Amino acid sequence: MKNNVRYGIIGCGMMGQEHIRNISLLPAAEIAAVFDPEPAMLAKTKALVPNAATAESLAMLIGHPALDAILIASPNHLHLDQLEAVISMNPVPVMVEKPLFTSPEQLARAWQVSERTASPVWVAMEYRYMPPIAEFLKRMNTATGGVKMLTIREYRFPFLPKVGNWNRLSCLTGGTLVEKCCHFFDLMRHATGDRPVRVMASAGQDVNHLNEFVGGSPSDIFDNAFVIVDFASGVRAMLDLCMFSEGSRFQEEITAVGPDGRIDVFIPGPTRFWPDHLGPPPVSKIVISPRSRQEQEEYDIPVDPVLLESGDHNGATYFQHCLFLETVLSGREPEVTMADGIEAVRIGHAAQRSAELHQVVEL
Repeated sequence: MKNNVRYGIIGCGMMGQEHIRNISLLPAAEIAAVFDPEPAMLAKTKALVPNAATAESLAMLIGHPALDAILIASPNHLHLDQLEAVISMNPVPVMVEKPLFTSPEQLARAWQVSERTASPVWVAMEYRYMPPIAEFLKRMNTATGGVKMLTIREYRFPFLPKVGNWNRLSCLTGGTLVEKCCHFFDLMRHATGDRPVRVMASAGQDVNHLNEFVGGSPSDIFDNAFVIVDFASGVRAMLDLCMFSEGSRFQEEITAVGPDGRIDVFIPGPTRFWPDHLGPPPVSKIVISPRSRQEQEEYDIPVDPVLLESGDHNGATYFQHCLFLETVLSGREPEVTMADGIEAVRIGHAAQRSAELHQVVEL
């Protein structure tokens, strides 16, 4: 069995660099080659991994000798094309960032890619692997007696600047409820183990990017939304999103409720955005509230400071790569499959459509 996994990296922007920092913490992995058409992003990446080879094209990266795995962390609208190129030219295990695709018209194509790839494809869904969320999921059914309602709230800062501000246009991102929120729809499916059947959404662009233009096109991305997802068993889940609330102490709050009680997890945002004058950033915590009015249980869920410094996802990127390495080395099925990535985008597209048409959308 191979002891050192050599990664090729496609896309060296903000998320690509987060992956690189976390891969570099793994003793059984190394960055062998990188590709990005943007010189500034490539320069930042070379500072992180000076020994990595620089590919001059996508084809050169994919064809680089002796790669054991490839990571795709390019802008959203490139993911599916680049994944197809990888599995056609060099079918090594792949981790591809969410969303797997951006347009509803690409759905059938995504399923076709899924059916014809022989190598493992892991869709990056970092929220599953945040230590506080992992602990929440482990305790959830015992605390609630079986989940009947699940609520995910994210109150955060606006979309960050990207190269060319591609993330300001729905045609390049899939829309906010795909680009940002497919993470949460994946989390809903993962937590409930159930099949979504119906989506209802209300959303708008009310505060952010109102006067911005990208390549002559006005920004058209939602900055707030309520989304309700009904599941086949009768479980209901809701997303409450606001992207003009960077003053919140906790960026994400997740609540599950059942016949026996309630469990909440509170998660702070990236530590790099926490103001120094407010002292140490808050620590993630879990609160369990039994319905019988027993005393609440409360637990802090600290995260290794090294992992907090290595990315914006509370250590999740590191833990995700630990598991992906097991997939690369053993050939076993990824924990987050292409089917998971496709279903998360399907819910996001249904939510976008529901909000735009002011109608319920059946899945």
